[in-house]
Amino acid sequence: MLQIIYRWLALLALAGALLAFGWVKGASHVQDKLDAANLSATARTAIVRQRQAEATVQVLTKYVDRVRTVHAAGETIIKEVPVYVPSDSPALPGGFRVLHDAAALGELPDPARVADAPAVPAQDAAATVAANYLTCRENAEQLTALQAWVVSQQQ
Repeated sequence: MLQIIYRWLALLALAGALLAFGWVKGASHVQDKLDAANLSATARTAIVRQRQAEATVQVLTKYVDRVRTVHAAGETIIKEVPVYVPSDSPALPGGFRVLHDAAALGELPDPARVADAPAVPAQDAAATVAANYLTCRENAEQLTALQAWVVSQQQ
């Protein structure tokens, strides 16, 4: 009877050892698969980051070149103001300045300021408007570059 109990215990010990061996081997296999997946994901991430960096440099280079071109053209236009608006042109009324400043700020002008507003020389007004359009075009180029950057990052 004692021999039967020892046989059963030996069988249980053998089954337990086989189960433990399978458990360890299975865990090792799963860990190997996980490590391989992590390595693959890291490699793909590095490739994506490299492509994004290249796209950023490309967009930035185009943006800087384009802004330089826009700025040079705008500065040329501002320099040409005296040619197109002679210095003996009549001054614009003070209301023009008040309205222009209010429009630049995006708010309604204060009617009380019109009475106190000095007249503005036509050349000054033309140069200010040209400078404002230059800034607007630079902002437009910046937005275009930002949109191109976002599109390139999504690819």
